[in-house]
Amino acid sequence: MHSRLLRLLLTGLVLLAAPLALPAGSAAAAPACTGNPELKPLRSLTVRTAKGDFRFLVEVADTDRERELGLMCRRSLAPDRGMLFDFVRERPDAAFWMRNTLIPLDIIYIRRDGVVRSIIRNARPLDETPRPAGGPILGVLELAGGRAAQIGLQPGDRIDFPIFRSRP
Repeated sequence: MHSRLLRLLLTGLVLLAAPLALPAGSAAAAPACTGNPELKPLRSLTVRTAKGDFRFLVEVADTDRERELGLMCRRSLAPDRGMLFDFVRERPDAAFWMRNTLIPLDIIYIRRDGVVRSIIRNARPLDETPRPAGGPILGVLELAGGRAAQIGLQPGDRIDFPIFRSRP
């Protein structure tokens, strides 16, 4: 009887202590997390795939600070929303990670001509592993995790947005 009672007490203590043992940066640390407010105005962007054209309303991160914070600390992202990172000049060696990002994301690397260079699908929340583009890019589109697969997005598909038409 005593050993059973002791086991129950120990189990209870482990369950009570479990939230205290979560690593910093985990979803439980989210209340202290601060990221970008929604960047306004939302702008229309079209993704052209073999399945058709898909329209998204995107926030445009075009300053160093906006790009640094990205979608950090957001708890959701609607299927028709996203964030476009505009680097203004082509970057030869861009890599993204998921620091303080609480939701899975698809990370789409885009060449200066608007063609998709590569896609990181369902990037894991809070994973700080750098995920490189694999070549020069001008922009990055982040969508809710799994959305790229739903619309059939593949490298070589096209993103229609003014920055890809107006820059050499």
